Amino acid sequence: MPELPEVETTLRGIEPHARGQLIENIVVRNAGLRWPVPVPELQALAGLTVDHLERRAKYILLHTAQGVILLHLGMSGSMRVLPANTPPQKHDHIDIVLGSGDLIRLNDPRRFGCCLLLQPPVQQHKLLANLGPEPLSTAFDGDYLFERSRAKKTPVKNFIMNGNTVVGVGNIYASESLFGAGIRPSTQAAKISRARYHVLADKIKAVLAKAIEAGGTTLNDFTQTDGKPGYFTQELQVYGRQGEPCNRCSTSIKSVVIGQRNTFFCPSCQK
Repeated sequence: MPELPEVETTLRGIEPHARGQLIENIVVRNAGLRWPVPVPELQALAGLTVDHLERRAKYILLHTAQGVILLHLGMSGSMRVLPANTPPQKHDHIDIVLGSGDLIRLNDPRRFGCCLLLQPPVQQHKLLANLGPEPLSTAFDGDYLFERSRAKKTPVKNFIMNGNTVVGVGNIYASESLFGAGIRPSTQAAKISRARYHVLADKIKAVLAKAIEAGGTTLNDFTQTDGKPGYFTQELQVYGRQGEPCNRCSTSIKSVVIGQRNTFFCPSCQK
């Protein structure tokens, strides 16, 4: 599924086209996404301007004077900027038609995404209120992870993937960050020292920043807003490499299931 770098890439792709633009119409072809799409409320935004856009965790927020459009890509969704006369294809569920002659199109084959309308204060909405800090912000560092991890018996991989701990560290980037920090994913969170958490926090920031720079990771479904895939898959050190030699020590990469997710690690480099 699209993770934080893919969502950030999507935001950066649509933001120059949407910021400051008039919303001419919002076309909803399928309101049956993860939660019912509030069609009349969204269409009432016609004639308003997209004041600014932002990302919070894996949500994209389009701010207007009468509410905030909250979008999520779900398991397999994507957003594209297209000419307004582009015919819809299968799974093209929502178009935000702009005064520029472009539209922002949400495609979601599995319909686990969402499109909702929030009213201020949006950060108090139930989907956003309990989220942890952004991993690339100054609020997230090794001291924060250490303090939050005390008495946590959960595996460290699950700990950093929990959105209440920190947002946006999905399965791919958790595996890659733990490899970079030399920490085995199954280690109990409470057993990791403050010094090692400083290394882990730095690796999380570095891995996510590099993935954003590369345009996101292409697995099965994600494409950028211009239709080009992300290229971070070329940089993966452990994820999806079970049985292949570690790039550091040549030991075979192992795969185990932790928290119902496939987890990849090097048994020699990660302790």
